[in-house]
Amino acid sequence: MRGQRPPGVVLLVRGAALLLAAAALVGVVRYGVVQPGVAVAFWGLIWVGEVAQRGDGVAPLGTAGALAYALLGRCGGEPTGHGVWQVVVVTVGALLAGAVPHLVVRRRTRRQRRRGECGRGPGLDRMARRVLTVGFAAVCFQPLSHSGAVEKWIGQGPWFALFLVLLLALTGLCDAVLAAAFVRARTGHPYGPLLRDELRALRGIGSAVCATGVVMALAVAVAGLWALPVFCVPLLLTQLSFQRYGEVRDTYRQTIASLARSTEIAGYTRPGHARRVAALSRAVGRELGLSGEELTLLEQAALMHDIGQLSLVDPVPAGATALLPAADQRRIALLGGAVVRQTGVPAEVAVVVERQADPYREQPLTARIVRTVNAYDDLSGECGGGLGGPLSALEQLRLGTGHDYQSEVVESLARVLRRRSLACGVALPPPG
Repeated sequence: MRGQRPPGVVLLVRGAALLLAAAALVGVVRYGVVQPGVAVAFWGLIWVGEVAQRGDGVAPLGTAGALAYALLGRCGGEPTGHGVWQVVVVTVGALLAGAVPHLVVRRRTRRQRRRGECGRGPGLDRMARRVLTVGFAAVCFQPLSHSGAVEKWIGQGPWFALFLVLLLALTGLCDAVLAAAFVRARTGHPYGPLLRDELRALRGIGSAVCATGVVMALAVAVAGLWALPVFCVPLLLTQLSFQRYGEVRDTYRQTIASLARSTEIAGYTRPGHARRVAALSRAVGRELGLSGEELTLLEQAALMHDIGQLSLVDPVPAGATALLPAADQRRIALLGGAVVRQTGVPAEVAVVVERQADPYREQPLTARIVRTVNAYDDLSGECGGGLGGPLSALEQLRLGTGHDYQSEVVESLARVLRRRSLACGVALPPPG
């Protein structure tokens, strides 16, 4: 929403990154640039990675280059003299320079700005995280390297490589903590599942980037700056492949969303019903501790939970399946599951759709969430414009917790709706 102030935690982290960058700039101006050729080489590597990056996701080349510079103690066999301040300044300078082409190319329309698409918030968040995590790695390594403690205690053998891996593991943990804090501040979801999601992501592209940063630092220490072009090409190819994978995943999600809209186009459900149920189900799943693949399956099942209505001769009034007899609900659910199994989505999604009409004690948690959120949307309508309004809908759900709905899911939904009540202009009472 335009003009909305970022949460306090976001402002605090951004402020910390800005203070670190300002202090680093003062330090570099005071003490001068050490080994400018090395600094320019790593600045260029980070800049290329940022320019090649699309969107606000991970930039493998830029991230690995920044981490390698933070963990660089030698170049071509000779000790390096740069410190924490210079690492931060080089990283910030490359990030800012890499953002310029994106700002020039990606001109947003006023409509996109109102909707928050392609906004500056996530980009600033990512830059703040990068500055703080790279600064953390530099603080952990550079003082020990310059004082000779690393040479004295660890040496340059296998233990040194293990030491770098340990530092990058701590750096990855730092980044995961910051990323989860950003999402927690912006969405209000429980911090534990968000942190688990970020830690799981480290096992994929995150671990590869960290490992590449270690290997790059070790290679430059022996071979000098000639090692950078050797790593640049495969990392760029990896970055492009990762972006292609993200585009394919987005296309897959858009296909599922388009299929879910078939009930709206045919007049069986109200406009936006599947989208609202999917968004609310994902938020409730977060509230209940689901994460990762579980949330993805939950969202897909919520999008397609009404696909079985296409088998009906006459549409249900307002698409409110929650008001139908149990036998009709079960028939629609089974037909919907049969259709979902033909779309190529995981079998777990079809199971969730098929079991919508079962007693909640016999359902998996994901099915309980979709059933509860679907009933809420049927009974209330978006922002209170439907059959009974949000307060009446929540009251009816609470009355049905003895048989139809799980009380924990209903109360989690109430907490999510309370956080969203300001956006809808509805003052909801505290849950319970």
